[in-house]
Amino acid sequence: MTDSVWGHSKVSSNNRQKQDHTHPLFGADFRTLWHIWRQSGGVLPGKRKQLLSAFLAAGARFPFSVAESLYVAASLTRYGPDAAPIFIIGHWRSGTTHLYNILSKAPHFAYVSPFATALPWDFLLLARALAPLLKKQLPQHRYIDRIAVEPDSPQEDEIALANMTPLSFYHALYFPERFDRYFNAGVFFEGCSATDIAHWKHTVSYLYHKLSLAQPGRRLLIKNPVYTSRVSILREIWPKAKFIHIHRNPYKVFISMRNFYSRLFEQFAMQDWHGIDIDEVIYVTYARMMQGFCAQTAGLQEDRFIELQFSAFQRDPLAQIHRIYDQLGLEGFDTAQAGFREYLASVGDYRKNKYQYSDGLIEEIGQRWQPFIEQWNYSAPA
Repeated sequence: MTDSVWGHSKVSSNNRQKQDHTHPLFGADFRTLWHIWRQSGGVLPGKRKQLLSAFLAAGARFPFSVAESLYVAASLTRYGPDAAPIFIIGHWRSGTTHLYNILSKAPHFAYVSPFATALPWDFLLLARALAPLLKKQLPQHRYIDRIAVEPDSPQEDEIALANMTPLSFYHALYFPERFDRYFNAGVFFEGCSATDIAHWKHTVSYLYHKLSLAQPGRRLLIKNPVYTSRVSILREIWPKAKFIHIHRNPYKVFISMRNFYSRLFEQFAMQDWHGIDIDEVIYVTYARMMQGFCAQTAGLQEDRFIELQFSAFQRDPLAQIHRIYDQLGLEGFDTAQAGFREYLASVGDYRKNKYQYSDGLIEEIGQRWQPFIEQWNYSAPA
């Protein structure tokens, strides 16, 4: 084995990417910004202008946000309850995005658009009016890989929720000096009061209703790795929700997660992040998330829960999607099949990131994640 690309547990600052002038928090409301900034401990001098711009943007959007909230409140009296969502879950870097991108091509599914992600308070009215301008601001591809971002590219809802509530793991990436506090609250609700969790439930329900208003007549399809450890809470909100879990070889997940954290910190951190032991974060989070997932999905009915192996999905995605439709009792596979095939053909030449492993790293992953490696019958890479 050759040495890992990252030969240690704390990522080097060499070859840092050029920082963008924008930031995901530009779509946050004033209350959320104020709450997280007060507890953040300050930001780097070079980031103060960025944070101030986020506050100014919140102030400028406030009248439009109020108008949109009134519009949404009125809609609640006109329409019945929304259908329970279908959730794609799985630890980060396990294939959730690829699965989401394919399934979203079905005309009967609604999803989270880039505009809803960037402006969750305003995407029904203001973002629609500013669509030509916002399209120009979209990045060419995701920051963590080479997956293209288009105006109709489905996004996970976590960045949107980070702009609406203090309970999001993205705040740990934005303010890494409070990493443990923000991360554990944002992923596991650790240290959160019943009021905090109730507010999060209300916020996510509000966001999903807006997504349904934007794409009427479609069932909401949501992808968010954080929800891998929140199945029970989601079922409290939507008892009839369905879950698609996709898992990947944990050895590959670990290496890919190093890249995930380093790139997102470089792009979004407003504080110094180099003291964070990224390897330990990955080890602890994966084990804790999967333990919670296994406990919360035990005994779920077959028409509410299905598991996929990422490698099997890569080999024959259409067969796996057909299995999803059959087991979960979903209609419309035949009408959606052409869209699935077209998307798969468009990404046929996509090149995945490649990584190397040290012998010591393979041994440690095997020891610390042994129960999950055995549960899904994985083996160490050659």
